[in-house]
Amino acid sequence: MVLIWGTNYSVIKRAFDEVPPQPFNAVRLAIASCVYLAVIAVARRRAPLGRAPVPSVFYTPHELTRADRWSLLWLGLVGHLCYQSCFVAGVDATSVSNAALIIGATPAVVAVASALLGHDRITPRHWVGAAISAAGIYIVVGHGASLGGRTFRGDGLVMASVCCWAAYTLGAVGLMRRHSPLYVTGMSMAIGGLPYAAVLLPEILRVDWLHLSAYTLIALPLSALLALCLSYLIWYTGVQRIGPARTSIYSNVVPLVAMFVARVWLGEPITPAKLMGAAAIVGGVVLTRLGRLTAAVPIEE
Repeated sequence: MVLIWGTNYSVIKRAFDEVPPQPFNAVRLAIASCVYLAVIAVARRRAPLGRAPVPSVFYTPHELTRADRWSLLWLGLVGHLCYQSCFVAGVDATSVSNAALIIGATPAVVAVASALLGHDRITPRHWVGAAISAAGIYIVVGHGASLGGRTFRGDGLVMASVCCWAAYTLGAVGLMRRHSPLYVTGMSMAIGGLPYAAVLLPEILRVDWLHLSAYTLIALPLSALLALCLSYLIWYTGVQRIGPARTSIYSNVVPLVAMFVARVWLGEPITPAKLMGAAAIVGGVVLTRLGRLTAAVPIEE
């Protein structure tokens, strides 16, 4: 997951030279949503046949409750419609390194939000870690930034996407106790992704798809299948098995992969400020983990 997401920044950034970000992402989400719905249908059809056990990652027999439906609705709107809109617009308007480093603050945001929701208890070290991560973001994007700065708008959109992703991750914890990662991820993606694609249909039709390079035509479905389908499934399987805070810690490595790939692939420089920012973001996240005190949870959960 880390390798795919770290590489995906450069993959889509290069594709944006040929296709505007939002139409590209709308088609990507539509492809991923259709693949998810097809796999969900196969898993549900296969399970009653009793041929072989279906892993809980792919299928659970629990029925949807009214509360489950509302949860899936808002998860789809926040975790896919809002997150993807902010993410791709932000990546397009800033550098790959900036975007990846800001996303690198996600574990600190998830840890603090998890504590505020009662999953964990906040300690002073949590707040210190969050402050250090915030300082790292400022080192990367805030120094000398202004409302007219070249990357300021993109950096702000990526920050908004971090908040959406934290809400998406934590909001699914309850659903994961009864439903499979495949179902929660796929249904929420379809709920948010298909309307997103429908709204952008006029822009999609304006793209001259027949004259795109082979690179973009290959990058689009690969990004959908790997960065959205496979990686999202891995992410939510982690949330189900080891919890949201522990899963989110793996995103610390994404900025390092993204910076290295962008340096080799796109020629983006790795400045001392970015290295300092990366160290501060990761250091702050590590502090939030070292200071984590787990609240009492019943053994059956």
